[in-house]
Amino acid sequence: MSFLDRYLAVWILVAMAAGLLIGRLVPGVAAALDSVKVADVSLPIALGLLVMMYPVLAKVRYDETDRVTGDRKLLVMSLVLNWVVGPALMFALAWLMLPDLPEYRTGLIVVGLARCIAMVFVWNDLACGDREAAAVLVAINSVFQVIAYAGLGWFYLQTLPGWLGLETTSAEFSVGAIALSVVVFLGVPLVAGFLTRHVGERARGRQWYEETFLPRIGPWALYGLLFTVVVLFAFQGEAITTRPLDVARMALPLLAYFVLMFGGSLFAARAAGLNYAKSTAVAFTAAGNNFELAIAVAIGTWGVTSGQALAGVVGPLIEVPVLVGLVYVALWAGRRFFPSDPTVPGALRQDPRAGRTAAVAPTNPHAASADPYAGEAGR
Repeated sequence: MSFLDRYLAVWILVAMAAGLLIGRLVPGVAAALDSVKVADVSLPIALGLLVMMYPVLAKVRYDETDRVTGDRKLLVMSLVLNWVVGPALMFALAWLMLPDLPEYRTGLIVVGLARCIAMVFVWNDLACGDREAAAVLVAINSVFQVIAYAGLGWFYLQTLPGWLGLETTSAEFSVGAIALSVVVFLGVPLVAGFLTRHVGERARGRQWYEETFLPRIGPWALYGLLFTVVVLFAFQGEAITTRPLDVARMALPLLAYFVLMFGGSLFAARAAGLNYAKSTAVAFTAAGNNFELAIAVAIGTWGVTSGQALAGVVGPLIEVPVLVGLVYVALWAGRRFFPSDPTVPGALRQDPRAGRTAAVAPTNPHAASADPYAGEAGR
């Protein structure tokens, strides 16, 4: 692994600390960061997300997505986990752990309804998950997000609490704003990644594209991630440091949510007979959330200084370090719970060129491989 990959957890912690210091010590930084927006999200955050996603989406082999779209088991499982289990779990955790904090509780429910379309590509890639599966699942989630988000918001904030005799919350969700978020934060980097691969392969061939070009742009995914983390923490640095107990209260249900969704999804996929690479893609797409949409909805509905907006921001602040940790958990679980699976990084597989069995090293998404077969470990 490259130096950047090997110490990713350290860089994330440094970025978080730097963001907190900037937000706390630089007057007016939050207002400056929020002065220009793209799809109701701060421009610096939007740029960080786009830079982060482009290299990963440029790695996807789009001509292989048909093998994913034909896998009904994979698609149905992902839809159930994302649109039935995920929102229900966040609703339950928010009410169980924040019964006395209605604004924060509502904010977390809004986070739970927004399924991930951005950072999931980075986590899946680092854990050597199936890139094509992740791309297809995220695209499907995006369609469902536009169609179902407003209806699910109404159900979990008004209808279900009413049935259970709990306090209800009134909220209005703009379908146009949701669609704009999907177009900007998934559509733009997806089209850019597709066109880059199509043009690059036609001009120089797949071998040059994957062994020379991709390693050059690969590190930018993590540069974009670290930049986004710094900006996010700077954006709410003062609120986080002045209300640490509130943040801690919200962190508990979020931590439980990410761990339960990831672990449950990984083992549900394994029990359904999916290999490590596909199980990992299912687990990360189910565990992650579309924080840029959740923040935009919370700010647009309740205001930038509301507790709901703070909960939306706290979501990714907890998600980023937890899912970095779950990348290492996924790599460990692959070796422990997916025996004889050729998609596990480091697994033994037959080398078709030499007719022999060889160990496949973990896929490094940010460095060139001398072995053109090695990159298949994450598939």
